[in-house]
Amino acid sequence: MEISPGNVSPLASSATIKQMDHGRERSQHGNSLVNILSIWSRQHSGDKQKVQALNVLLLGDRQSGRSSVGNSLIGGHEFQTGACISGVSVTTEYRVLSRNFPRYFRRQGAESDLMLRVIDTPPLPPCPQTVHELCTEGVHVLVLVARTDLPHENTHVEQCVESLFGPDWRHHALLILTEADHLKKVGLRPSGHLTEATDWPGTLASKVVGGVSFLDNSCDWPSISGRPLRDRVLHLSARNHHRALNIRTDVSL
Repeated sequence: MEISPGNVSPLASSATIKQMDHGRERSQHGNSLVNILSIWSRQHSGDKQKVQALNVLLLGDRQSGRSSVGNSLIGGHEFQTGACISGVSVTTEYRVLSRNFPRYFRRQGAESDLMLRVIDTPPLPPCPQTVHELCTEGVHVLVLVARTDLPHENTHVEQCVESLFGPDWRHHALLILTEADHLKKVGLRPSGHLTEATDWPGTLASKVVGGVSFLDNSCDWPSISGRPLRDRVLHLSARNHHRALNIRTDVSL
C-alpha cells in the first residue's frame, strides 16, 4: 500500500500484535509438509538468510520524544528517556543501537531479516561530521520527531535537513508527532489536528513522503507502536529501492 503525505498510521493494539506474532510463529515453525520441504530446501541449497540493513536517523528538538521513538523501533528500553531538568535534554550524545528482526518480510520470494540501526541524536541542529561518521554508507530513513502540544517548536527542522541532505530528503522522511494523548484531552482527532494546523507541523506533513504517525505517550510504546513504525520505515525505504541519502559534510548548521 502506497503511503501518501499526511496519512495517519493506525497503531495496532498489543493484542493484535500478539496475534500477528503468534500467527507468524505458527507459520514458520509448523509441521506442515510445505514448511518441512522449505526448510530442507534451504539446508541443502546452502543459501544464506538475506538481511536488509537500514540506517534510521532520529531528528528533533529537546524533549520531542526521539529516544522513545527509538525504543519503539528497536522494541526495547535501551535509549535513555525521562523528563528534562531546567530545559536540558536527556540525550546529550549520539547513540547507535542495532536490532535484528529475523524473517521479518519476504523479498523476491525469499524470507529476509530486517536489521535496524537506529541513531539517536541530541537536539537540533545535528553535526554533519558526526552523522557522517556514524552512517558512512548514508541514511535510509529520516524520522522527524515533534510534539503535538508544542506546535511552535522545531520551526528550523526543515532548514536543517535540507542543508544536511539536500532537496531529496523529503523522499526519505516521515514525521512522528508524539504526545498524541494531548489531542484527546483537548477534544481533537489526529487527522483534524493536521488539517487545522497552521504552524510548521502541517506544512512539514504535506512534504514528507513517508507520511505522519501519531504516538500516544501514555501507552507502552515498544509493544504497541513498534511493529507499525517498523513497517512504515521498511515501506518507505523500499519505495526508494533502499537507496541511502548521502550526508553533506561541507555545511555548517
